[in-house]
Amino acid sequence: MKQGLFGLGLLAAVAAAGPVSAQGYTGPLIDAHVHYSHDAWDMLPAEKAVAILRSEARLAKVLVSSSSDDGTQKLYAVAPDLIVPELRPYRSRGELSTWFRDETVIAHLEDRLKRHRYVGIGEFHLYGAAADLPVPRRMVQLAKQYRLFLHAHSDAEAVDRIFAQDPDALVLWAHSGFDRPDAVRAMLAKHKNLWADLAFRSEHARDGKVDPDWGRLFADYPDRFMVGTDTFTPERWYYIAEHAAWSRAWLGSLPPDLAARIAHKNAEALFARTGFGAAQ
Repeated sequence: MKQGLFGLGLLAAVAAAGPVSAQGYTGPLIDAHVHYSHDAWDMLPAEKAVAILRSEARLAKVLVSSSSDDGTQKLYAVAPDLIVPELRPYRSRGELSTWFRDETVIAHLEDRLKRHRYVGIGEFHLYGAAADLPVPRRMVQLAKQYRLFLHAHSDAEAVDRIFAQDPDALVLWAHSGFDRPDAVRAMLAKHKNLWADLAFRSEHARDGKVDPDWGRLFADYPDRFMVGTDTFTPERWYYIAEHAAWSRAWLGSLPPDLAARIAHKNAEALFARTGFGAAQ
């Protein structure tokens, strides 16, 4: 079994660290999975959305993608110190299941990459052999050209196929693939440039404590995980602050260094790997 910084095991490390703070984790927190898509703009103007992120959720940085990308640009214009932009292939949410066969997506990506700066391409939905179609292949090439990571809402097969196309790709696995801890462990062991967000998942923690299986996985791969909310519908924007509080609670049950890595340091390290969208 791969042993990370916390190789003695999560429970022993928690015991060594002393009692958990009643306040939970109190350091910086980055949300690595937020959307501000077209169906949210009228209900939630950009200034109000930024207030939720900054004042209510008290987030240090927020990784944002949108359908269309205009939503991300609206937020970035209001708060460039807070918003970390990534480029979604979708011009509308209705393209979720068609984009990878639509060759006009290539021109869309190429145009936006020339006009704006990003850290990644995604979040995109892609499964199995569809990853080898021409449009996703071109997307992987563009990510390499612009030094961007790929934020993949995908099964393990699609992730494997992305790395087969570019062994040096940087991939953030959305929702940790909605997979079990043992399956996530196998993927992290296979791919050194694979990170995983925990967006829209709750089974890894309950009542302010981390599940033992997930805790061992976090301890063995302390530099690979990050938190996220996933505002895939406008209504979930009003859950961001609650999710941040919930995340701070369970992060507070971890050893301080591991908590800080998952809370913000892993996301910061991934963003730094990209050069923030600078072309090679």
